[in-house]
Order: sequence, then structure tokens, then C-alpha cells
Amino acid sequence: MDIGNKINNLVDLLMIDFNGGKTIDEVKLHEHPEKDAIIDILEKLRKIVYPGYYRNKSYRVYTVKNNISMLLEDVIYNLIKQISIVLKYSPDYENADQENISRAAEDLTFAFLEKIPKIREYIETDVQAAFDGDPAAYNKDEIIFTYPGLFATLTARIAHELYLLNIPLIPRIMTEYAHSQTGIDIHPGTTIGKYFFIDHGTGIVIGETTIIGDHVKIYQGVTLGALSTRGGQQLKNKKRHPTIMDNVTIYSGASILGGDTVVGKNVVVGGNAFITTSIPEGAKVSIRNQELMYNYDSSRPVERKEIDIDENWFYSI
Repeated sequence: MDIGNKINNLVDLLMIDFNGGKTIDEVKLHEHPEKDAIIDILEKLRKIVYPGYYRNKSYRVYTVKNNISMLLEDVIYNLIKQISIVLKYSPDYENADQENISRAAEDLTFAFLEKIPKIREYIETDVQAAFDGDPAAYNKDEIIFTYPGLFATLTARIAHELYLLNIPLIPRIMTEYAHSQTGIDIHPGTTIGKYFFIDHGTGIVIGETTIIGDHVKIYQGVTLGALSTRGGQQLKNKKRHPTIMDNVTIYSGASILGGDTVVGKNVVVGGNAFITTSIPEGAKVSIRNQELMYNYDSSRPVERKEIDIDENWFYSI
């Protein structure tokens, strides 16, 4: 059998499989959002947030005002288009005609863009928190251009404002793009206060209903998650993730779980701590009595040694 016939047979086989009634077989009657277009919108929004750092070199303009005007026109056009597509996923717009959807998409786009000054106010504090909290930072330009935690935080702040407007899909596409770029997974539903600093960042997971106060610092590998997801869709719209109050530091590898879990103000959570109950204000949480085990050759027995822990051991990174 020649390769042409083999291909035709495979096509016939797949067409039979496509008619099997699977969820992944469903053909939507409307368009899907364009992931690349949404990522491009996010990048242009970053240029608007940092007008002095990410100038748009594709436009021959010589003032910040003209540059922002060109960027805004581009964002407005494309965001209206993408919101018009995703609104059809919302039960509120399932039966709406295209004129009403387009009008709603325009209103939502401008409602979101009016939040940019707020986003910039918060991201300014995040840059300051990174500079104040990291002795390895030599200047704020270094933070803005290179820190993955700041990029993930900015994306989360942008996506959160879209999430609050009940815009489907787009916020999640944005935060998952940041996740793929940084290894930091922040759900767009997360509420984050001012002066938020993610140091290193890789492996951080922050769930949808997490609430984070001001002046919170988080290191790599931290999970702010749900205590259990066995309830599945029955847990939708319920508080499943912890609340972190002001001036909390959470060191690497710590897991804080549960919607009823509140970490009080000025708490320090040590590395690898596993927390499922609330922590009172001002506490320092650490793991004690860890043990090292040394395996030698058969001529010597296994040696066990308890770690001699200094009271400040979990501050080390």
C-alpha cells in the first residue's frame, strides 16, 4: 500500500473517532479566542504600564503621549475583538446577538483600561518591595527588565481586573502564559495587596480564592492552595485557599492550605512548613527535629544525626 492510501485510511479512521461524542470532538458554533493575540495585548499593556522602559519601536513617534495613544488604539481594537469572542462562553450572552455582544465588549474594554492607573500604582509598590527586599538587586531597572516574579505579578494584576469584570478565558490565558514563562502559577482570581515581592519564584502556586495583604514576601516553591479538591465543581465559588495578612514572609517550599486558614500579620513561615490551620499574629513557624541519615559501606553502620537548628535557620535562602 502506498503512502497516499495509508494517509487516506488514517483520515477515515480519525473521522470515525471524531464522531464518538467526546468533549474534545465538540465543534463550537462561534470562534475561539486567539491566544497569540491575547499575549500580544498583554505585551502592549506592559509597555503602557512601563512607558519609559518598553517603548514601542515599531511606531515612529517622539513623545510618550503619541506612543501611548498608538498603543492604546491597538489594544482597544484587539481587546474588543477578543472579548467579543469569549463573551459567547458566558451564559449571560449565550443568546445575545452580535450587536449587543460588540457593545458589551467595548464597554468592558474601556472599563478595564480605566483600571490601568490602579495597576500602575500597585506595580510601583511591587518594584519598591523587590528593591527593598533583595540585596542582589543593584537598581530598579534590573528588577523591571529581569525579575520573573515581577512579570508574573504584573500579569496577575492585569488578569485580575479582567477577572473582576467576569470576562471568560482571557484572564486565564494571560496568567498561564506568565506561568509558562516564569514557572509561577497565579490564578487571576487571586487578590494581591501592595508591596508584593516574589523572590526567585519558580514553582510557586497561588490558588483562585487566595487573599494576600500588603508587604508580603514569598520565595520559590511556595503553595497557597486548597486543602482538598475532591469536591470538584461542588467547590466552585467557595473560599478554598488561604488568607495571608500584612507583613508576612513565606520561605521556600512551604505549603499553606485551606480556605479557613488565616496567616496573621507579621508571621514568618519557615521553609518546607506544611500548614492547614490558622497562624496567630507575630508567630514564627518552623519545622523541628529534622534528621540526616548517612549510608556508608557495609563495614560501617548507618549513622543518624539530628540537625542542630539555630533559631534563625529558616531565613536562609
